[in-house]
Amino acid sequence: MSAHILVVEDDENIARMIEAALTIGGYTSRICQDGLSAVSEIGSGKYDLVLLDIMLPKLDGFQVFESKGDTTTPVIFLTAMGDVPNKVKGLRMGAEDYIVKPFEAVELLARIEVALRRTHKKSKTLGYQNIVIETEKHEVTLDGQPVILTPKEFDLLVFFVNNIDIALTREQLLSQVWGYSFSGETRTVDTHIQQLRKKLNLHGSLVTIARLGYRLESQRSR
Repeated sequence: MSAHILVVEDDENIARMIEAALTIGGYTSRICQDGLSAVSEIGSGKYDLVLLDIMLPKLDGFQVFESKGDTTTPVIFLTAMGDVPNKVKGLRMGAEDYIVKPFEAVELLARIEVALRRTHKKSKTLGYQNIVIETEKHEVTLDGQPVILTPKEFDLLVFFVNNIDIALTREQLLSQVWGYSFSGETRTVDTHIQQLRKKLNLHGSLVTIARLGYRLESQRSR
């Protein structure tokens, strides 16, 4: 399962660069640009890891870390402040790691992998854009609001989220989600796709591949 990562960074260019690196690494992410909003996002429990800048508007990264309470979500500080006292402070507060800007994408992904492995974060929560999926509870929210899916719609959504950017044939979907393969039954898949698009506003993301099937894209089509 892909980890869902919160990127707390007020520089939009850096935030988008990090987002692109996370996508390459197979992670989903959400960007937050100020400390106050970050506290709320972290408290929601939707994230497997937080990449937290220090120099932020409203609340700095250290204040955000202190305000997150007893949540066990691991945090990696990302900052241009590379002096030893700040690094020591961040690690003593309980951060998993402290990465100084500028950094290479491969280094960032390696540090994230280590942090997730170390914290043994076996998430039962999947995230995709503004959608959160609680796999054990069979619950889905869109922008924090619950969305009612049928059992097969739910299974289909989970399968797509676990196979982002992969073109899937209707036959594959029938086999993996419904457990059977009848070439004449592909309309069942089409109907469920239409419902997912409608209920979760996936019209620009769950795209049709002509004469093949469907693909859930990591970046929403413009």
